[in-house]
Amino acid sequence: MQCRAILFDLDGVLVDSRECIELIWHAWAAERGLDPADFLRVAHGRRIAETLRLVAPQLDAVAEAAVLDAMEEVETRGLRAVPGAAALLRQLSEVQRAIVTSGSHGVATLRLRTAGLPIPGVFVTAGDVMQGKPHPEGYLLAAGRLGVAPADCVVLEDSPPGVAAGKAAGMRVIALLTTYAAAALSGADACLSSLADLRVRQSGPPSTDLTVDF
Repeated sequence: MQCRAILFDLDGVLVDSRECIELIWHAWAAERGLDPADFLRVAHGRRIAETLRLVAPQLDAVAEAAVLDAMEEVETRGLRAVPGAAALLRQLSEVQRAIVTSGSHGVATLRLRTAGLPIPGVFVTAGDVMQGKPHPEGYLLAAGRLGVAPADCVVLEDSPPGVAAGKAAGMRVIALLTTYAAAALSGADACLSSLADLRVRQSGPPSTDLTVDF
């Protein structure tokens, strides 16, 4: 694939946070007598409040999301960089990369720092958008901030809502099989088992084009 920028989801793409996320939802659900599995089935790739509205509409989604977000802002157990993440980010300039995550700015920053990964110049988090994934708003906002046309972006995602958001934005999407099976990510243009399988080559100056191989 030829592109000018790569837009990364965070959890499951750059940072392995599955253990951390599951610890938080289990602790929260246990205090309320709820089954965490119901929430974890759909939580990946969605903003917390949207997961709550989808699974437990009887709850005060705003209040409970604030509780969960506060838990996420201090929990670091199990967080680690995905193999290949640091090397890939080092290959890209600030105008060639962005992160678009459903997490809050505080949580996303904590996870990147804990994993030893850089904070990008273009960093779209939950509070930056009116509508979360699968809506394309976040990815379109990131492309606009980079000054790159949506068609010139490649998205790296790991969840069905994320894949749908990237495709709805008019972008090509590579799905990583770190959270869901390939069947659940069939809307992507390609699937990879690991970020380490991705290769990026820079075109020579004055071009800003990238070639993504897999």
